[in-house]
Amino acid sequence: MSRTARPRCRATLAALTCCVALGCGTGTVPQERPGPPPRPPRAAGPSVVTWASSAGHLSEAADGAADGRGYRLMVRTSVGGSGLRVRLSNAFGDRPATFTNVHAGLRRAGAALVPGTNRRLTFDGARSVTVPAGGIVYSDPLPGRVPAGRTLAVSMYVPRAGGALTGHWLAMQTSYKTVGDHAAEESAAHWKQRTGSWFYLDAVTVRPREKTGAVVALGDSITDGWHSTTDRDRRWPDFLARRLSKSAGTRVEGVANAGIAGNKVLLDGPGQSALNRVRRDALSLPGVRTVFLFQGINDIKAEPGATGAGLIAGYRRLIDRAHAAGKCVVGSTIAPYKGWQEWDPAGEAVRRQVNAFIRDSGEFDGVADFDRVLRSPDDPERMLPAYDGGDHLHPDDQGMRAMAEAVDLDSLDCEAR
Repeated sequence: MSRTARPRCRATLAALTCCVALGCGTGTVPQERPGPPPRPPRAAGPSVVTWASSAGHLSEAADGAADGRGYRLMVRTSVGGSGLRVRLSNAFGDRPATFTNVHAGLRRAGAALVPGTNRRLTFDGARSVTVPAGGIVYSDPLPGRVPAGRTLAVSMYVPRAGGALTGHWLAMQTSYKTVGDHAAEESAAHWKQRTGSWFYLDAVTVRPREKTGAVVALGDSITDGWHSTTDRDRRWPDFLARRLSKSAGTRVEGVANAGIAGNKVLLDGPGQSALNRVRRDALSLPGVRTVFLFQGINDIKAEPGATGAGLIAGYRRLIDRAHAAGKCVVGSTIAPYKGWQEWDPAGEAVRRQVNAFIRDSGEFDGVADFDRVLRSPDDPERMLPAYDGGDHLHPDDQGMRAMAEAVDLDSLDCEAR
């Protein structure tokens, strides 16, 4: 899709941006194994993503990948609907992984579920599925409705896990592990081991009311939620999802969080670069109308750091890929970070150059300005102390809320020309 015939947003975003750095994981990034691109599930009606996380390679230290492990993963829905499906990913695996006895239910407290809600998911009618290295699979749709804004527990037993493990390291959410097959149990009796990561599960979809869409936030550790309160769903995309659920003026209700701590636009590091993962983590998700691009600070403060021209070229490539898939792109300015140990005047100059491009170039379908939301009026190169999570780079809960409240919701409801 050319830039003269591209998707457009109905309005311009009032504010949103930055995305930042936390070096985590193994330090090296295995490439995604070759395999067919993930496709939206076939369903009787249009599916929309209600939750997602960006998969990557998890080290042995994160979990100790082993056969016979059970996982109870806690995720929060954004939009409600019928026909729930889960997407299981072995994208970074080096051998097949088998999943069996996969269930989905509503959490009551801790690892315990609301009685009567834990139901089995199937895969082409079977109770188990083996996903090849590099593969991704959707479950069959589950009858009945799933409410919006609830914590969903996806439980599974992995009798054969293989070697390299696919998952998401920084969940900011407590989930649970066990030994043996206890996925069908609604009690917490066998779910004693806690974990702060998600394993294998990278998306949940539902069929909501007609013409409902979704937005995916492509970002780094700020989008991932670092320095927000664990287990309270206070990442800025969570606050945005709550706003959307209460709004009568937009049909965008699904919110997918595609943040990876330490992630860059241009180069692999913690996780594949935004350019290398945008198809799997954003464009392949069902119902997505808008990609919300909120990245760049990790490129700038790297050693050597990206140039303004280099980062702008990366943005243009992301815009072109999203437009080719029929999606709109909202670009958000990079927030101030003076006081962080890697800040320097040269990086600040690049940040200002890139922010001027985001605001003024007209190449994005919408523009958000988290820089203006988060910066201190007394020193615009620094974050406002009331929003600072303590390291001068990552906002706290109040900063996350301020970012989400600054978004013009109408600008997320995009239409192709």
